[in-house]
Amino acid sequence: MDGVSARKRLKEISGELDRTIMVLQGERPGGDGNPENPQDAADAGANLSENDRTDAMLSAAQRQRGEVADALARIEQGTYGTCVDCGAPIPDGRLQARPEASRCVKCQSKRDRVRR
Repeated sequence: MDGVSARKRLKEISGELDRTIMVLQGERPGGDGNPENPQDAADAGANLSENDRTDAMLSAAQRQRGEVADALARIEQGTYGTCVDCGAPIPDGRLQARPEASRCVKCQSKRDRVRR
């Protein structure tokens, strides 16, 4: 994927992620703090579970937003499309599917195994 196409796609992804993050930051079910509206235990549990899901989605979106910003920086540095671990070219198909990818498939697989 050439730098111009990659930059355009990454900026689109960045905008989508920014909007998603804004929405998720505004989604905090329950917890209005009004003592005149007490919650029963089931509602409190459901709200806690929903908050956990929202927090997980927010964290994932923020992490991906960081990866996109890093990819845009690699374009500026002239290192986009090169694996940050081994220096090998990242296959075009991988960059088409995941424009923010910083590692080749082999190095990413190795990293995923270590993280488990």
